[in-house]
Amino acid sequence: RRRTLREQKSPMKRIFGQKKEVAPAPTLGDAGAKVDSRVTALDEKIGKLEQELSGYKEKLKRAKGPAQATLKKRAMAVLRRKRMYEQQRDQLAGQAFNIEQTNFTIYSVKDTITTVDAMKAASKTLKQEFKKVDVDKIEDLQDDLADMMVDMEEVQEALGRSYDVGEDVDEADLDAELACLDDELDLGEGLADLGEADATPAYLQPAEPTTLPTEPTNVPASPAPPAANQQVDEFGLPVAQGA
Repeated sequence: RRRTLREQKSPMKRIFGQKKEVAPAPTLGDAGAKVDSRVTALDEKIGKLEQELSGYKEKLKRAKGPAQATLKKRAMAVLRRKRMYEQQRDQLAGQAFNIEQTNFTIYSVKDTITTVDAMKAASKTLKQEFKKVDVDKIEDLQDDLADMMVDMEEVQEALGRSYDVGEDVDEADLDAELACLDDELDLGEGLADLGEADATPAYLQPAEPTTLPTEPTNVPASPAPPAANQQVDEFGLPVAQGA
């Protein structure tokens, strides 16, 4: 029967022994987590001792004689334990801070290396691509474009040239014709204004405001009342004597 490879190697393992698996090296993250857990545990112990101390303080206020001395001794022991835990916590907090700073520095260095490698690759690519660019050809292309723009300007100038106006036209005649055109334009504007004024019939035009008479200020004086022995009619008018 054919033996398997594992069975063939087993006598060698018994003779020379089997290589022990090496545990992976601890990382800063693992170390920081352990230190933080220890700091948390110490904080809990310190909190319990503070509660115990507060209880002793309340009892000391009411105790007297030997009981007070006993309570005071117990409170002093709790206070010593509390200070010891606080010192340990401060030491562990300093270790945690150093671990965090070291971890931050390591990651910063890694990021810097990555950035430098990326910049090197980009520089190499830029050099390869820049070799494909011919500066002389670009300058020739710019010169050709400038020449074509000049040619296009000449073509546009030639196409915009007038064929009806000759070179022998008298400028005095042109000035006289221009003055006549100005007179015609002025006359046309005057007629247009007159036409707009006559276009509205008279009965549709707004009427001019009329002046009303002023209110009189001299009010006639009221008639004097009749005398006491004078007779009046039914309307209050004086009756003539002998009527």
